[in-house]
Amino acid sequence: MTKQLYNQDVYMKTFTGKVLSCRKEQDQDRYEVVLDQTAFFPEGGGQYGDVGWLSGTAVTDTQERDGEIIHYTKEPLEEGSLVEGVIDWKIRFSRMQQHTAEHILSGLVHKRFGYQNVGFHLGDDLCTMDFDGPVTKEEMEEMEQEANQAVYQNIPVQILYPSAEELETMEYRSKIEINGQVRIVWIPGYDRCACCATHVGNTGEIGQIKVIGLMNYKGGVRVTMVSGDRALADHEKREKDMKEISAMLSAKEDELPEAVKRLKDELESQKHQITELQRKMTVLKAQQIPEGTYSQCLFEEDLDQTGIRELMNHVLERGVTVCGVFLNRGEQQYQYVIGSREKDIRDLGKKLNERFQGRGGGKPGMIQGSLTGEEKEVKAFFEEIVNVE
Repeated sequence: MTKQLYNQDVYMKTFTGKVLSCRKEQDQDRYEVVLDQTAFFPEGGGQYGDVGWLSGTAVTDTQERDGEIIHYTKEPLEEGSLVEGVIDWKIRFSRMQQHTAEHILSGLVHKRFGYQNVGFHLGDDLCTMDFDGPVTKEEMEEMEQEANQAVYQNIPVQILYPSAEELETMEYRSKIEINGQVRIVWIPGYDRCACCATHVGNTGEIGQIKVIGLMNYKGGVRVTMVSGDRALADHEKREKDMKEISAMLSAKEDELPEAVKRLKDELESQKHQITELQRKMTVLKAQQIPEGTYSQCLFEEDLDQTGIRELMNHVLERGVTVCGVFLNRGEQQYQYVIGSREKDIRDLGKKLNERFQGRGGGKPGMIQGSLTGEEKEVKAFFEEIVNVE
């Protein structure tokens, strides 16, 4: 079994190890390297495996299999040789920050509500946690404040290896049944949880814990969080976005909510005006259709789905038996509405869809759908089948 240096010193960034084996992974363009000892943490506990270098050769992932810690590399390493391992510390430390922050927040949720963290994913951008019960936005904001109090207190994070007897009387969180020695990560006053992954030595190293998303998920909630360097990066991005929005709206940053509301009100007013103008336009377009004609096939670009339906109805009011209106969506894509107050037009729509790879349907007096084709071909086919019927 590989000696696990990361369990002895989580801050070990470099080490020397002997290559016990190096084999090409089957059907893959990478190699599996096993060392006698390593500071590379293998994927586990919801945390990705470490990346870095072995004597300059990139390690793209680290996994554990049957007690062996496997380093995946793009190039082979000579068996029996000594290699210098270097952890990509920026990535490792960021993951440590996120993971310890997750323990603090999960511990607070469990303490307050008794909920379990039933899903945890520590990605390279965000950290998500799934809890098996509901939490409101206000409640999560309160726990976020409590979690940051743990950061400010700079509490030592303790790693415990309790005996079987000690475990029987110890209260701790655990997502799975564990065989053998249980490793406990203890943050006094906040959480005690079984975990195999790497964590910061003191909570102050987390820097900040920020919840940036909360959504209902499978009867509970999914929480999205950033901490440490990621919290700083998130703040910097939001600040940059605020400045750009401020410049676009010609408003001070502290006046943005009012400026956005004003812009929204203006857009709603303009939308209402456009709707009214569209209604008047459909009436005028319909008035140009000769009364009592049997069929009309119209192609439009400036209306929306509601507009083409209103145009069809106005045309039918002029005594037209069948009216089809086709809205150009670009690249020979059309939305259509076809109506009649005298005929069942469902078969007409079926033939149209078969001819032009369309889809849609409706009632005897009106059908809606979409199709693909050239305007002149669609128009010719429409008029042909309408006149045949």
